[in-house]
Amino acid sequence: MKQHFATLFFILLLVATATAEALPIPAPPSLNASSYILADADSNRIIAEKEANTPVEPASITKIMSGYLVFQSLAEGLISLQDKVLISARAGHTGGSKMFIETGSLVTVEDLIKGMIIQSGNDATIALAEHIAGTEEAFVDLMNAQAAELGMKHTHYMNATGLPDPNHYSTAHDILKLTRALIRNFPQEYRWYSQKEFTWSGIRQSNRNKLLWQDKRVDGVKTGHTDSAGYCLVASAVEKEMRLISVVLGAKSESARIRQSQALLNYGFRFFETRRLYKQGDKLADTKIWKGALEQLPMGVTEDIYVTYPKRQGDQLNARIDRPRLLEAPVKKGDPLGKLTISLDETILSEAPLVALEDVPEGGFFTRVKDSLMLFFE
Repeated sequence: MKQHFATLFFILLLVATATAEALPIPAPPSLNASSYILADADSNRIIAEKEANTPVEPASITKIMSGYLVFQSLAEGLISLQDKVLISARAGHTGGSKMFIETGSLVTVEDLIKGMIIQSGNDATIALAEHIAGTEEAFVDLMNAQAAELGMKHTHYMNATGLPDPNHYSTAHDILKLTRALIRNFPQEYRWYSQKEFTWSGIRQSNRNKLLWQDKRVDGVKTGHTDSAGYCLVASAVEKEMRLISVVLGAKSESARIRQSQALLNYGFRFFETRRLYKQGDKLADTKIWKGALEQLPMGVTEDIYVTYPKRQGDQLNARIDRPRLLEAPVKKGDPLGKLTISLDETILSEAPLVALEDVPEGGFFTRVKDSLMLFFE
């Protein structure tokens, strides 16, 4: 197959023309934290960041990965919410934040999940790790394998809870990747992150994410704190179908992590917007195909295409399609044949492969002969 590419420029027709004057975009907030990042969950556009790829101690933010593996085990049928877990001495006597489960008692997986997420219970987390993998150490191996699969290149776990260890670290950017995957892959289970309180053994504990009370847009995700890590918060919020994720690590106080996370979210929602421009399977172009059972091959994208851009600048978006100038059968559905690029001015906002939307087998003998002759003179 010859892969000479033609380039087509066109204005996106799926974005409504903006009539209002574009908003001036101020600089993002500058926060007194070790590192932070703000991004759109759908487009993955990074709106603000500082030291986002610098490894730091994540504290109980670690439990986002622990939760991810628990939800994955539920989805695969390896465990169920009704399973009763025998609480080991190791789980029952662990230090730090607790759900207050008793050694030797039986607790359901669902209650342990709530204890891990809402109360940030180290005891609940270890109990779940042991139920899934036998030991916390084996569970940590699964955590590191999952981190590698998600492309978390600057993350390494030593435990399931986030207790301090020199070899236990992550980055704001890696935590963003994990949180996006959690929300995307486990939308039903994600609802637990918005639950404000949970009572166990007569002890009512509130979710440490105080943004759940302060901002009705917020529906998660997780706090963390140790003396060495400082105060950390991963927050996610939705406004008009736009979901933002902020990660603040190493803030100086509990109130500071709330203020700083709120500042990031407010900035993103105030000055940016996100649109879904194309749906998975949408036909974006037809291209001539030679020697095939069809004369025109429909081409499109394999996933929904979202872009995030400054407010009121939607009419300035441009799309470019790179596609084969000369294409010969056979072609299989899903074969990558070109590229879709969305840009604003000189900034590329999104790139995605352009694929065949149909199988095109070779045409009959006379079709192949005719097209060969035509190509000879092409």
